Amino acid sequence: MSNAVPLVAVATDLKQLCGQAVHAVARKYVDPLLEISGCLPLLLPAFGASTPIDDLLSSVHGLLFSGSPSNIEPHHYGESLDNPASPADPARDATTLPLIRAAIARGIPVFGICRGFQEINVALGGTLLQQVHRTEGYADHREDESLPLEQQYGPAHEVRAVPASWLERLVGRARWQVNSLHGQGIKRLAPGLLPQAYAPDGLVEAYTHAHSSGLLLAVQWHPEWHASSNPVSIALFRAFGDACRAHAAQRNTLQPSARRAHAQAA
Repeated sequence: MSNAVPLVAVATDLKQLCGQAVHAVARKYVDPLLEISGCLPLLLPAFGASTPIDDLLSSVHGLLFSGSPSNIEPHHYGESLDNPASPADPARDATTLPLIRAAIARGIPVFGICRGFQEINVALGGTLLQQVHRTEGYADHREDESLPLEQQYGPAHEVRAVPASWLERLVGRARWQVNSLHGQGIKRLAPGLLPQAYAPDGLVEAYTHAHSSGLLLAVQWHPEWHASSNPVSIALFRAFGDACRAHAAQRNTLQPSARRAHAQAA
């Protein structure tokens, strides 16, 4: 059992496909989990309040909150909607926000990417800039959707790691190039979250958690894009996989003691 592949639940979007509702996530998020992290991804439907959170978290060893075209509804962070055309996914919000809080409380490793980066911040009490490109002092971080995908996901700007931070040590450098495909970003970082890297305009691009017993890693860019050929992406996905294995090993160590305690109580 200790050598079993860790299981990672991956958040999905609720979308329409051929006139039917589907739970879906892009393949680019799940492939690196198996190929680089060494974990088995399991797609988590956006069941909202019906999600059996306790049973889920007792079964998996990590969670990945992926990017998405949709945005978190701003009432979750106490604001009204700026742009009526902003795409939403209330089923995903209802699934991920309570799940994030429960996972962190249990010390289960969490990896957030783009929307997932924003979800974790909101779940823990932070707020978002709903339109970064319309906010004074910030650059336009959106992609040009008229370009081919390879160019949309190409390097867009530099990020600077916080000096002596966990992320700087992990990546092994102070600066590197990232892609940029987001219209929203961090306005106020949630309590307990530690910035790890910034964009040139000062927008938070990565953070960890100061107090979680398990790894919490979140980035605003898309490290999953051609991850196997990007040294920074490889470092991120390997770190997450190592954290999931450590959590699985810890759980396997504790389980015999828990069984003995249950037997004695009976």
